[in-house]
Amino acid sequence: MTAELRIPDSIKPADGRFGSGPSKVRPEALAALAATGSSYMGTSHRQAGVRSQVRRLRRGLTDFFALPDGYEVVLGLGGTHAFWDSATFGLIRAKAQLAAFGEFGTKFAEAVSAAPFLQAPTIRSAAPGSAAELVFEDGVDAYATTHNETSTGVAVPVRRIGSADSALMLHDATSAAASLDVDVRETDAYYFSLQKGLGSEGGLWIALLSPAAIERAYSIRSDGRYVPPFLDLVSAIENSRLDQTLNTPALATIFLAAEQVDWLTAHGGRSWATKRTAESAAILYGWAERSSFATPFVTDPAVRSHAVGTIDLDASVSADEVAAVLRANGIVDTESYRKLGRNQLRIALFPAIEPADIEALTLCIDWIAANLETVANTRTRR
Repeated sequence: MTAELRIPDSIKPADGRFGSGPSKVRPEALAALAATGSSYMGTSHRQAGVRSQVRRLRRGLTDFFALPDGYEVVLGLGGTHAFWDSATFGLIRAKAQLAAFGEFGTKFAEAVSAAPFLQAPTIRSAAPGSAAELVFEDGVDAYATTHNETSTGVAVPVRRIGSADSALMLHDATSAAASLDVDVRETDAYYFSLQKGLGSEGGLWIALLSPAAIERAYSIRSDGRYVPPFLDLVSAIENSRLDQTLNTPALATIFLAAEQVDWLTAHGGRSWATKRTAESAAILYGWAERSSFATPFVTDPAVRSHAVGTIDLDASVSADEVAAVLRANGIVDTESYRKLGRNQLRIALFPAIEPADIEALTLCIDWIAANLETVANTRTRR
């Protein structure tokens, strides 16, 4: 019976996509891709047509993130998971310290821990919903953390570790890029895939690499460490300088990401994007704090994400049922992260999502909660 609940059209969001990845792709970007006809899709990634789009994306990101002199935009295939392996082979010389406070930071820590050519890393952990902090440690040559933990909705500042002059800073920005502010000078590898705030599809990773990170990659390879060719950062760096990738990339992914970056820039760049996500976050968390049945999962407002919002529901309101009714009404991908196992909704706040649609979503959730209670009372009377 709950699947038959029909939310009034008058309170529905204009666009019902709230997934944390793949995320909403703007219809205008899809229309621009379609308008290329046969001139782009289905053409060689080594020729001018595709390479011009790679160049457009690299230049757009350089401007959007205000990259300091010497930093480079590097592309590779395989998404963030592949970059973790590339960083394990090509950026960590001997010992790393990693923060693990959610699914994705933990996965990188596991990848580093499994590498037989590295020392056992130091892993600083925290329970889901809170943040783990990196601290200076003698002998560490790379520190790694997530800027935004997609699985839990926790965000931490991007900043260097004091006294770690010779160590690299690595920041997983997969769900933070374009949604949270960053000073790239505070990191050496700010890396992400494109299916979240960059409003595109998955399958590629992008890393904003500092001169120190680039030098480290070349140095490790020259020292003779075996690096699988697909994961070789030096190869990725050198191909990116030619506006191409080692292997054939997904052409639609590149084009859609370039469209998104140009759209963000046209509206005011990083300051506009982060103001927009902050507005959406204020709407979502403000609603949850006023609600009789919903509360923000992340209790410390200082680390609540403006990219991915996680909202716990009271035991009397099933998040699974709420998400199912939303989906049946064309409002999709609000389910919690599967491994967290909480009675929770997870809602993307990326720049492509209209703040007005976040407001409408909260009205829909309130409507569903009230009507689920009515359904439950009806069942009890029967």
